[in-house]
Amino acid sequence: MSERSEPRLLLLLFVGVLMAALDIAIVGPALPAIQRTFAVDARAAAWVFTVFVLFNLVATPTMAKLSDRWGRRPVYMLDIALFAAGSLVVAVAPSFTVLLAGRALQAVGAGGLLPVASAVVGDTFPPERRGRALGMIGAVFGIAFLLGPLLGGLLLRFGWPWLFLINLPIAAALLVGTQRWMPASRPLTPRPFDWAGSGLLGGALASLTLGLSRLDTARGAAAILDPSVGPLLLVALLLLAAFAVVERRAADPIVHPRLLASGQIRLVGLFAFAGGLTEASMVFLPTLAVASLGSTETTASFMLLPLVTAVAIGAPLAGRLVDRLGARPVIAAGLTLTALGLFGLGTVGGTFAGFGVAAAVVGLGLSALVGAPLRYLLLQHAAPADRGAAQGVLTVFGSTGRLAGGALVGAIAASAAGADGIERALLVLGALLAASVLGTLGLEGRTRRG
Repeated sequence: MSERSEPRLLLLLFVGVLMAALDIAIVGPALPAIQRTFAVDARAAAWVFTVFVLFNLVATPTMAKLSDRWGRRPVYMLDIALFAAGSLVVAVAPSFTVLLAGRALQAVGAGGLLPVASAVVGDTFPPERRGRALGMIGAVFGIAFLLGPLLGGLLLRFGWPWLFLINLPIAAALLVGTQRWMPASRPLTPRPFDWAGSGLLGGALASLTLGLSRLDTARGAAAILDPSVGPLLLVALLLLAAFAVVERRAADPIVHPRLLASGQIRLVGLFAFAGGLTEASMVFLPTLAVASLGSTETTASFMLLPLVTAVAIGAPLAGRLVDRLGARPVIAAGLTLTALGLFGLGTVGGTFAGFGVAAAVVGLGLSALVGAPLRYLLLQHAAPADRGAAQGVLTVFGSTGRLAGGALVGAIAASAAGADGIERALLVLGALLAASVLGTLGLEGRTRRG
């Protein structure tokens, strides 16, 4: 692909991932209206998020693997079409059950957009420009969380279905652009699809998601033994063990054993998990602002602006630094900044300035953990035939970290009243991130691969 055509392809990938990311951030303002429309309580309404997380996590590795087998372009177009179809189902849903089915369909499509987009970068961009491209894609999530509530509030004036109908013209334009601008990659020689591996991994991730979502964090470690939690987590472990056995025998495994046999890829997974833990903890920041700073609930939500702004600015910057310095120093700096920011939030002492600065430091650190550096390393250490699957595995590690992080921070925060519990949880998390900096010593220095 010529250098002149790279901006068009990058725009195509950026908008596709942004469409999916916005749909997570934009739903929050619509929840009260959805509750009124279908006469459901807050516990039921939470399934609008839970169903999306569950099906997104389950679909990601399969969609990523399909892109390795069928080619990037047809799978990217399939993901866009599924996301658009799910958006339409949600918008016209006659019942809450149908709405949840639409969210599930959306999640399946969204599950492939980020890993496939990252694999396309590895296939088409030269090594010296991959970091910049991945950084632009990584900035999507910060931008989505900045624009999501604002766009949601604007579209709600016309009715909550418009939050989903807006996806249809965007998806149509993306389908046309993908057909015209995305290079057609040659699929691998057809082999039997690993349905057993896909089913076992999907079942394990579904059991893990449901188990962690039912944790009563106020009970601490005892919550794991609850009959509604413990069996699901046990099933997840058993299915993962069976999955490992099946993958060693599969002709074309969903996750090839050689991926996780690589120490470099295992370290990348660890750092993605750490980033997911931190992302989940940020959900508690508005509560901390109310408890420690005396903010109103309305004002507290704006206390996240330093964080998301820093991610939006830091992700492209991290990508450029990766191109110049390599991934290892950027990841080490990201982990260090994240730990320092968490320590700052845990000792903020009731000052607005301290809170804002610490949140921004966390955002700058996170931009190195959710943006270009980790995906750049995967492109270096995964074979071209495994690039899609490797990006999917990275997404699964990050999502699992987010699931575990919500439960961990909630359990620690429940051990003390008010701001003290949340601050204690952030300090514990900061210590974990600081310890993980040592893991960067195991990363190889800068290398070049095609």
